[in-house]
Amino acid sequence: MTVAAVILAAGAGTRIGGPKALLRIGGETFLARLVARFERPGIDRVIAVVGHEAERVQREAGAPPSTVFAVNERAGEGMLTSIWRALDEADAAGADAVLLHPVDHPLVEAATIDRVLGALEAGSVIAVPSRDGRRGHPGGFARAAWPALRDAPADAGARAVLAAHPEWITHVPGGPGCLAGIDTPADYERLIGPWP
Repeated sequence: MTVAAVILAAGAGTRIGGPKALLRIGGETFLARLVARFERPGIDRVIAVVGHEAERVQREAGAPPSTVFAVNERAGEGMLTSIWRALDEADAAGADAVLLHPVDHPLVEAATIDRVLGALEAGSVIAVPSRDGRRGHPGGFARAAWPALRDAPADAGARAVLAAHPEWITHVPGGPGCLAGIDTPADYERLIGPWP
């Protein structure tokens, strides 16, 4: 199975003052940290979908040269357009599945990623990490689910696919990082440390 990991990093980050891809943790950007986390056995390429301030993000993120950047010219229309852009890139690369992960969840654990991969390799159409009764990230989508993602309503996105096809979903245990989203300076201080 050929798997592409996708880091969704096209948002403007209005609540936090700029692209979340460029926020820093432990001396590296969120984007660089996540690319390194997803460069692991079972994942063939890491695609970063950028949009708002795309050139700056590519220039300043410090992502490894192996990172495949895909620019979403429609980023202002919502995250689903970034997913569509990622599917185009993954399809062109011949991927059998994608892992979709938002850049504002930089604390995801390697073990969580590996469990999602394992479920896809075992034949799941969709694999999602869960913790404390809540779905987290990354979500794994086999190629069989891609048409549903492409047809999803823009305002609901991937959640609409999960709601419409519960029979496709395999839940795997997720670490606390699968739920740890950073949308505001207060989130950053709670999860990482003092706001820079």
